[in-house]
Amino acid sequence: MKWPKKCWVLILVVTIVAVVLRLPRLGQRPMHGDEAVNAAKFGALLEEDFYRYDRTEYHGPTLNYFTLIPAWLSGTDKFEDVGEFILRFVPVFCGVLIVLMTLLLVDGVGWVAVLAAMGLVAVSPAFVFYSRYYIHEMLLVCFTFGVITCGYRYTQHKKIRWALLTGVFLGLMHATKETCIIAFGSMLVALVFTIMTQPKQKGLIANIKRQVKVPHLIAALGTAVIVSVLFYSSFFSNPKGIADSVLAYTTYFQRSYQNQLHIHPWYYYLDILTWMEGFEKVTWNEDIIVVLAGLGLIVAMAKRHASPFNSSLLRFIGLYTLIMTIIYSAIPYKTPWSMLGFLHGMILLAGVAVAVLIKMSMDWWQKLLLGLILVLCFIIQPAQAYLGSYHYYANPSNPYVYAHPVTDVVEIAQRIEEIAQIHPNGHAMYIQVICPEDDYWPLPWYLRRFANVGWWSEVDEDVPSAPVIIASPGVEPALLKKLYELPAPGEKHLYVPLFDSYMELRPQVELRGFVTKDLWDAYQQHQSQPVLPKGDR
Repeated sequence: MKWPKKCWVLILVVTIVAVVLRLPRLGQRPMHGDEAVNAAKFGALLEEDFYRYDRTEYHGPTLNYFTLIPAWLSGTDKFEDVGEFILRFVPVFCGVLIVLMTLLLVDGVGWVAVLAAMGLVAVSPAFVFYSRYYIHEMLLVCFTFGVITCGYRYTQHKKIRWALLTGVFLGLMHATKETCIIAFGSMLVALVFTIMTQPKQKGLIANIKRQVKVPHLIAALGTAVIVSVLFYSSFFSNPKGIADSVLAYTTYFQRSYQNQLHIHPWYYYLDILTWMEGFEKVTWNEDIIVVLAGLGLIVAMAKRHASPFNSSLLRFIGLYTLIMTIIYSAIPYKTPWSMLGFLHGMILLAGVAVAVLIKMSMDWWQKLLLGLILVLCFIIQPAQAYLGSYHYYANPSNPYVYAHPVTDVVEIAQRIEEIAQIHPNGHAMYIQVICPEDDYWPLPWYLRRFANVGWWSEVDEDVPSAPVIIASPGVEPALLKKLYELPAPGEKHLYVPLFDSYMELRPQVELRGFVTKDLWDAYQQHQSQPVLPKGDR
């Protein structure tokens, strides 16, 4: 596979753009509740070398184990010292790797399609936003693409190394998230239909049964099983995790219909990608990708393809993307990051469409028009990616901000930190958090340095009150009764509001704070003291 020198420059530029859009200021956006839960699981693995797969929650183990790498490289061995950069570096790495792995398809779709697809992935607002998210989705998309690219390379060269790499990525997919079964099914169905629609005497995928060496196939499947077993068994310390990785599907099949909070209509994903209500004259959409993907799908389904397109590869990608889109749209349970799998397929098809349009543009005005469209695309898309990830990163008007904490959560944690500085026990200060249905995430992440925090779903009258209390408004009547009516004379403490203004955990989810008056007075006195220059201290 020869790489023209001029392509190296474009590859370098695209890679730099992908990194620059993803890596800076990883701690700027407040931690999502899901991110905080994943972080807590990682904390147990980091400090206690403890991980047990839970088939009812939290998804697979790869995210936790791979996060050990940046933690070890940074010399971090305590959870309280772990920052957002360490956690979010893994999805950033996978997001950039997705861009680079597109190069493995160059002899199947050509340089123009590959470079166009790389550029679109690099600047896609959705891919940039969720590459900075400590959840499993970016890893799943990366490993799925690894199966496709390495599987394709194997069918090209029949080398055992490509078969083994395909197996590794298959195992990593299964060990990442339970929804991998959708990608498995989509790839299998796409493969079968591709074989059925190709002439028997030619076509790469059409001849796969004859071309694949049985020992290589066994080696690939065996490698996939080994990788999955290693992760789910917590490297043989929890054999039960292997069975749980299979039993988990009963839970997730039920959840797809029962959790009303995440039930959305079939067009939910397409609505996000093609049109959203604008804010401050900014329109959120990835229309260009959807339109180009439609053209790419038409090209992929054509009977014949001129060089450099591999007909079987194009048809497989087209069918795989179409099936994934239909399945995810049909499932009632929807979250915006779940669309990344089929969105990536759309981007690959969009790259093919760009290559075809460039080839079809014969007259100067056609080339000029296409050039203007592509220039606008590669200006608007990264601009939206920047705004979404660095300016409107917690604004609910951003379609990729979903059930997300507002920036108040950082201020809440900062106020508690300030109170702890004047409390005699410091970070050992007793804190109570009372929220119905345990709806207090991601506060455990922000209070991870405090060793004495009690988490409650309701007011417990038998537990002594803490000097600092964070509570939902719904439990305030019971809390005030406990603070002022139940204690015996002489044991009561006067409490005052901890916050000077209205505070939210998420939009329209208020949190209220209470602190003992003597502690608040000490805090106010501390805040009023003048800060002296270093030379006068």
